[in-house]
Amino acid sequence: MPVIECDPERARERLVEAGVEVEPGNTDHERWRTEYAGGTAVAYDDKVVLQGDSARLAGLLQDGGGRAHIYFDGASRGNPGPAAIGWVIVTDDGIVAEGSERIGRATNNQAEYEALIEALAAAADYAFDEAVVKGDSQLIVKQVRGEWDTNDPTLREKRVRVRKLLEEFSEWSLDHVPREINDRADDLANEALDG
Repeated sequence: MPVIECDPERARERLVEAGVEVEPGNTDHERWRTEYAGGTAVAYDDKVVLQGDSARLAGLLQDGGGRAHIYFDGASRGNPGPAAIGWVIVTDDGIVAEGSERIGRATNNQAEYEALIEALAAAADYAFDEAVVKGDSQLIVKQVRGEWDTNDPTLREKRVRVRKLLEEFSEWSLDHVPREINDRADDLANEALDG
């Protein structure tokens, strides 16, 4: 279980500012607890213990800033078929967060958008100033940048969501990269799909 050494009251304030509901602790030792994006946080006197899928929750609890390199990938077997996503957030200090999950039945393009949405939401939770985003889907990259039309209504909605999330950053870029550059996100998506 990840542990964040911090001021639990300041961490609680950050959660409330982000619109996350915080409840009293369940025992005399717990100051408060919350659930967010698949993770649980429990505060004690000088630390917060995280459980479950806690990458996005950790982002809300820590001071942000700086530049994030974000990699995303989606996978679908059958197109449409069972689908999953993978994403990684990297800084100069290494991997900050990563995530993957099955998303049900989707096309490959829908899965790619979902991966991008989850990655951007996590990076926004970490309060990064700049997002350098890279993915191996030329369609998604060109649609989000406005170079290609988005004719499919489902993809159009996802594109709007992505553009809204990008507004969270003072600067951002989105570039197409070869699959081998995006291998960690690709591996995460496929592991989630196979698992």
